Amino acid sequence: MDPADATGDPAAGDTAGDPTGSPAGSEGRSVGRDPLLFLQALQTLWSTREPRQLREEAWRGFAALDDPLTALLDMLESSRGWRRKGPSLEAWVTCELQRWLQARPLPGPAQCSSRLKQLQARAVRVLAESPPSLVEPLVSIFQMQDADRSPLLTHIHRLYQEGKFKEAAMLGLKLRLQPELSVEKMSTPLLLQDKVTLVERYVAGFPDLQRRLLALLDSWCQPGFDIRAVARQHPQVTCLRLERLSPRVLSRQALSLVERQGLDPALCPNAVTQQRLAALRYLYCKRFVERSMSQENWTDHVQGLVGQDEWLREELLRLLASSDNEAMAARCALDLSLPEERLPAAVAAELRQLKLQERTPEMPFEDRRVDYYQLPIAREDIHFLASWEDLARHEEELLRPGQVVGVDLEWRPSFGTGGRPQASIMQVAVEGRVFLLDVPVLSRPAGGQVSQAFSRMVSQLLSDPSITKLGYGMAGDLRSLGASCPELAHVEKQLRGSLDLLQVHRQMRAVDKPALGRGEARGLRGLSLLVQQVLGKPLDKSQQLSNWDRRPLSEGQLVYAAADAYCLLGVYQALCREPASFSLPEDLARSLRPGCSERSGAQELPGLQEASALAWQVPVAENEDAAPEVPARAFRVVCDNMLQGLARSLRCVGADVLVLGAGEDHRRAAECCATTTTAVRGCRRCRPCPGPWRSGLCPHRGSVLDGWPRALGACFPGSSSSWCVRASLPLVSQ
Repeated sequence: MDPADATGDPAAGDTAGDPTGSPAGSEGRSVGRDPLLFLQALQTLWSTREPRQLREEAWRGFAALDDPLTALLDMLESSRGWRRKGPSLEAWVTCELQRWLQARPLPGPAQCSSRLKQLQARAVRVLAESPPSLVEPLVSIFQMQDADRSPLLTHIHRLYQEGKFKEAAMLGLKLRLQPELSVEKMSTPLLLQDKVTLVERYVAGFPDLQRRLLALLDSWCQPGFDIRAVARQHPQVTCLRLERLSPRVLSRQALSLVERQGLDPALCPNAVTQQRLAALRYLYCKRFVERSMSQENWTDHVQGLVGQDEWLREELLRLLASSDNEAMAARCALDLSLPEERLPAAVAAELRQLKLQERTPEMPFEDRRVDYYQLPIAREDIHFLASWEDLARHEEELLRPGQVVGVDLEWRPSFGTGGRPQASIMQVAVEGRVFLLDVPVLSRPAGGQVSQAFSRMVSQLLSDPSITKLGYGMAGDLRSLGASCPELAHVEKQLRGSLDLLQVHRQMRAVDKPALGRGEARGLRGLSLLVQQVLGKPLDKSQQLSNWDRRPLSEGQLVYAAADAYCLLGVYQALCREPASFSLPEDLARSLRPGCSERSGAQELPGLQEASALAWQVPVAENEDAAPEVPARAFRVVCDNMLQGLARSLRCVGADVLVLGAGEDHRRAAECCATTTTAVRGCRRCRPCPGPWRSGLCPHRGSVLDGWPRALGACFPGSSSSWCVRASLPLVSQ
């Protein structure tokens, strides 16, 4: 072990720390009066690497010295080993003397005495040659922060001229000399070397210096600025990292400084503009390349980003001119009122044609709903809660013990233009319903009746270990919720009984299976990829980047928000049913408990089969005769588009399923029924079951788990047509 790593206070021993308590102490006193003999005595122990004995001997020697401060300077001035990089006995003795003085403060020279000034003058000369590790001990031992500033500033300037920019900044930082040094001069070489963390430490605690640093970074973000011109002015700077000084990176650093230090973003207009440009390019990619964003959402965000900024408007025109889709570019130019004369000829011609038409054609991707996961509940089962009365009406259903719920949050994207995102919508999905909570309305004013009721309900939901909470990246969602509602600032620590499907997804992806990699090859990621891998179709993310602060929310936003939370229940159901199919252990919940729940001491979640039965299984009536089991392959099923989830589940077990399109009449199912075995129609609203039904689940949605063919054969014929408003067709016709 290196003596520098030794810990413990030898003075805490019985006699080891007392210079007069033992013969060893007497020996230390006899040689301690001469600093060079004291150093020579320690050299033997230093070479044997006996840390505890070395420290005990050093502390006895410090106590025996008549003037430890003068003795230290004598030792450092008479030796050159500490000037080199790496461990040395002299450097170790300096650090130990600092610890010894902190443990046993002794009366030293007065701060304004001539003797202290003489020691400080000698210490400055030592500092001029010392490595960075000795700066802090020497500053502390000789009270350098109170010394005469002139020689210290001279030494810092000398280090700077020698190209030791880091050492100069560190010394100025330790001596608190930043206000007397040019922050632009000290920071520029460090920024060129990508030492941003050191620069931020250098200006910490000095608001004026922080604003000046921000102004420097912002000046480098000006359009057309060439950072290489700055590098040429500092030829002594080595290890340049100019690739880390692009306008985009610099603007991100500037806005990060604004957020951490609580500065006004108006101090860095160029940085804000660069971040807006990066966001504009990102939106262009989402709309014109990926085509995963609706025209309405794209226009809304671009208008907010560009505003009246002429430079950003020019950049937008360049982006539109680079597109090979003239029709789409013309549509965007029309929605944004861009001048026709600034557009390419082909785009301008399309724009004139659009102006003559009464309506604009729909974009192709908006008609691809059948390619995506469809919400398996009716639109009437999506509830938007924005008042105290709404919370009170649905509180019992939201907080029902023993249920499984999906939790998600949505917020307006900031595209890196500064500020922590504020949650706009909190989605809570339960069996058959989704509740969308209007966070800005329910959390304000802080301390009000509505805010208290909202915070109490959310805290109770998240802290109840009997309610299984499903999420995907729950930690980030809860931090956003805490930032939006101060009363929920520590809600992450209250979380009990949760399962983050992000951790499950990572375990699935860790297994190299071609079947799980197909979605990634198509560009899917995150929750959409998980839904595609488990349920067969990805999520439609076209509303993900929409303006979630807008009220009222559009119909597309409401359905998207509900699907984002409800799909968690479907994924959990599928994983509970067949964990081995996805290379997961049999007890998923117990083996993949989320990190946040572990930290907070969460109780164990129910096992897969137990949770599956509690949350999903529909009991068969006790008095009904069980129908003979039918192989899954024998079923041929017709589903309307409200039962997309059921159709996917039936296909997974081998049934032949036909799904009606979104525009097809429901009577089409009756026509198909003449040639198929089973026809299933969705209900407008699930109601409590009469008779032996106790779970309150819609039969044709609740019996797709364990032994579903037997459940279909036994339960469906016995259910009345009034139980399910639209269940009027024969369900099993074998």
